[in-house]
Amino acid sequence: MTGPDIRHPRDPQVESILFDHAKGPEMTLGTPEHTAGGPTRVLLVDDHAAIRLGMRMVVESDTGFLVVGEAENGAVAVGMARALRPDIVLMDLRMPVLDGVAATEQIVAQGLSKVMVLTTFDHDEYLFGALRAGAQGFLLKTATPQSIIGALRSVMSGDQVVAPEVTAKLVNAALDSRPDQPAGPPRIDPREVLTERELQVLRELGNGLSNYTMGRTLGIGETTVKTHVSRVIGKLGVTSRLQAALVAHATFTGLDR
Repeated sequence: MTGPDIRHPRDPQVESILFDHAKGPEMTLGTPEHTAGGPTRVLLVDDHAAIRLGMRMVVESDTGFLVVGEAENGAVAVGMARALRPDIVLMDLRMPVLDGVAATEQIVAQGLSKVMVLTTFDHDEYLFGALRAGAQGFLLKTATPQSIIGALRSVMSGDQVVAPEVTAKLVNAALDSRPDQPAGPPRIDPREVLTERELQVLRELGNGLSNYTMGRTLGIGETTVKTHVSRVIGKLGVTSRLQAALVAHATFTGLDR
């Protein structure tokens, strides 16, 4: 992740940090203490030290977040998540020893932390593997720093965030899983039950935008967006943002948006 989304032109300075493949130490420990009401504590996981440096710079550009540790593979990440109990893990997928999908599965299954994936790879095996493992977010490393921060906020508030670039894969996979039930009009026509603003929100859900990015696109506050999303999901009788995206697909496909 039709309006602005996370597929903005790459910032050369940020990209040079994120994609320099220098190796670093196995892990960097932070503090296991968590002050109530303090910043959201983040564990960074990537097998390239320069990428972890870029991730740290992005995360700590917002005073609401604090990096408490770094790990260079999934096995180390699981151990550090157990020791540090971060609020959220920012996880790469393709790593030695233990990959990010397996590490995510262990971290989520043990209730150690929320996990948001940040990866270069949008191949189906990584996307669906990470989501099946319990990742609450899936972003590509081409995302802007603002979008990464926005996605972290959204995941911490209970949302699931998927990059707009891969939303279509999820929608298509859901449609392909029901080959005998081709996509047709939704049971409830959104245009009959949603307000104009809620229809705008539904369109952006179909584009895979996070609440933060949606708010910037529509010119409204993130809290207001969350309220609209909840109302859209409730009025349509669905249970998730992905289901709402499927309704958006069935409603707006072929229309001039």
